[in-house]
Amino acid sequence: MTHPFLTLDDLDLDGSKVLVRVDFNSPIDPERRDLMDDTRIISHIETLRALKDAAVVVMAHQSRPGKNDFTTLQPHARRLRRHMDMPVHFEDTLFSNNALRRIDELESGEIMLLENVRFYSEEISLKGDAETLSKCRYIRKLAPHFDIFVNDAFAAAHRAQPSTVGFIPHLPSAAGMLMERELTVLGKVLSTSQKPSIALLGGAKADDSIRIMENMLGNDIVDKVLTTGVVGNIMLLAKGVSLGKPSETFIKKHISKSDEILEKGRSLLEKYKDRIEVPTDVALNVDGTRRGLTVERLPSEKPIHDIGLDTVVHYANEIEGAGSVIVNGPSGVFELPEFAFGTEELFLALSRSKGFTVAGGGETSAVLTRMGLKGEVDHVSTGGGACITMLGGKQLEVDKALRTAKQWYEEGRYH
Repeated sequence: MTHPFLTLDDLDLDGSKVLVRVDFNSPIDPERRDLMDDTRIISHIETLRALKDAAVVVMAHQSRPGKNDFTTLQPHARRLRRHMDMPVHFEDTLFSNNALRRIDELESGEIMLLENVRFYSEEISLKGDAETLSKCRYIRKLAPHFDIFVNDAFAAAHRAQPSTVGFIPHLPSAAGMLMERELTVLGKVLSTSQKPSIALLGGAKADDSIRIMENMLGNDIVDKVLTTGVVGNIMLLAKGVSLGKPSETFIKKHISKSDEILEKGRSLLEKYKDRIEVPTDVALNVDGTRRGLTVERLPSEKPIHDIGLDTVVHYANEIEGAGSVIVNGPSGVFELPEFAFGTEELFLALSRSKGFTVAGGGETSAVLTRMGLKGEVDHVSTGGGACITMLGGKQLEVDKALRTAKQWYEEGRYH
């Protein structure tokens, strides 16, 4: 398959010094300061193993300044060692003289993880395109010590930062195997969805879902959108249904620019009224107990915490009968067992679907993992923000830069 970017197959990696940008950003136990989950690390193992004949330096971030989980990558290095059958070293700086010396001494078949790239302020503060970011001090210090740059950090692919695109003007640059797979599969979904195609959009990130709806319906990527979760509640409001004080207060308090989003929802319903479905019944939280209610009987003084049984059955039938399905976001307050029903039943329907199935978003991935269903879905995206950006019709910053890198490589710029 020909890609618009370079892949590992396009470059001579053996004996090379390779810098790999990954996304190891993981949940941290607040007391032990260790990783609570290493899914992100495991997702990059395939790429790192493919580089077994190169000397590999890994660059990653953990959280951001001001957050409780903004910490060293030393625990990540320990966890990486468990999964690799090659030596894994850790360097507690990013571009000190000691770090540069150790990079130069690193031998083929070895891996070294550098310290959290966001410990260096320019990683977040600098803005601009790849050419501008390539002038960052640590980029200029590190780049001469490498032969090749590989970006495998799909979860950070929507951000133009020094570590994601700044090395590209300096070094021949390729997509890692995770990045290649994500860009290829999501690109396929956006261009050649099997019919009938549907999107199930839920969760609380209504602005993202509205953007996805606009792109997918406007460009006929999907035939129909099923709305659920807070997104479904907002679309009910946009349709003129009064939800009741608790649910409407939640939307106003927790959804940024809710009035603007509601107006966009009304516009979408008017333009695509036969292609957007909203819940026909809901589940209320009545003092911790689940109680079903048809939409016609709203408003309610109790908060809506899930979709109702009739909606679950209808949506599940739509999912199982579709040629392709894209799912982003849960259907309710799935953290509470009493209100996980809608989310779990629709994800089970996704696992049973004979069509091509794609799931995106951190919460979606977490629930599928908890239910043991990740292997039953054709593609579970590792990047919430990056996946949503692509589905919303915007080109990822890293995708753009990697395409430019291929052009430069073919023009001989790097030689």
